[in-house]
Order: sequence, then C-alpha cells, then structure tokens
Amino acid sequence: MLIYPVGMARYYDVHPRNPQRRSIGQVVELVRNGGLIAYPTDSCFALGCQLGDKAGIDRIRAIRKLDDRHHFTLVCEDFAQLGQFVVVNNAVFRAIKAATPGKYTFILPATKEVPRRLLHPKKKTVGVRIPEHTVAQALVAELGEPLLSSTLLLPDEQEPLTNGWEIKEQLDHVIDAVVDSGECGVEPTTVVDFSVDEPEIVRYGAGDPSRFE
Repeated sequence: MLIYPVGMARYYDVHPRNPQRRSIGQVVELVRNGGLIAYPTDSCFALGCQLGDKAGIDRIRAIRKLDDRHHFTLVCEDFAQLGQFVVVNNAVFRAIKAATPGKYTFILPATKEVPRRLLHPKKKTVGVRIPEHTVAQALVAELGEPLLSSTLLLPDEQEPLTNGWEIKEQLDHVIDAVVDSGECGVEPTTVVDFSVDEPEIVRYGAGDPSRFE
C-alpha cells in the first residue's frame, strides 16, 4: 500500500448541497498538480485524478490492486462532455440520455481524446458516467474536463469505504486529499456495456437495471 507515499492527505469538509467554492477550487488545483483524491458520488466514494495523469493512474492501480483489464471511468459534467470521449450512436444516445445524471457507468468505444493507457487492451473501450451528486458535479465543472475515477473499493473488501475520516485514516499516506460531504451510499454504480450488440449489464449496483434488461 505504501508504494506512493505522499505525506498526509488534506481533509475537506464540503457542504453536500452548497459546496464551498474555495474548497472546490483548492481540490481541483490539487488534481491539476498531479494529486489523487477521494471524493463522494451519488453511489459511493471514488478515487479521482486528472485524465492524462499516468502517475495517478498507477497509484489507483496500486491502491486497488487492479490489472490492465480494469475499466477506468471518466466522470463527466454533462452529456456534451461525455460525447467528446466516447462513440455514441442514436439508439445508445437515447438510452443513456434518459438515464443520466444517475447511478450508472456506461462502457463504450473510446474516441482518440482518451489516453491509450486508459483503454481496455482488447476492446479499446472506457467507462463514462454523469453523477447526480452536487459535490462531484462541482469538482468536474471546476476542472473543465472529466475526472478519471475508480470506485474506492480496497482489495479484499466486500464494500467500498463510506466514511470520510475512515478513508483519511486508511489512505492517509497514499492519496492527497479526502473530500467529505457526508454519507453517499455504499453501492457502486450499475455498469452497462454498450460496446456489444445488445446492452449487457456487467455489474448490478445502485442504478435500476430494469431499463437496460
């Protein structure tokens, strides 16, 4: 776990409905300078770094013990931003538009805007989502680009960490900041793979899967 020691993580207590602009600005500045953060979404906490940050990606892989087949997720502000990074045909457009913002991650073919190291090695796909969480939305809006993310689920754990202080205690020396806005749920997103002929649910989670079955 101590492959990337970084000192102690900063702790930001952010209002869940009216996030303090100063705090959001400081967190985003940290991300732009190569920081790795833990932040809340509408399903559970996630680890996040800047899109092209190779060291950040490596740190997430090390913390979660992920292999190169793991789908990272681009957390997007809105549908227009999402469309820059994945290929979406008309039928898929309608299905995703109706389900966002929400507790879903969609796997789609990536555009050339996505760094190669983020792509699934065989399928050239990436995960995308638009969360319905005020703090996550504020972070992505301030950043001006998607936040490269992965569920904060530690190796050998059944459930993601949900408490900001607990996250700070456990990951204090391997991440740079914890953004805490109170409870945000324990269930990761429902993951739907749209890169195949028929939509395939590859993980049942917080989002209602019935609309894609």
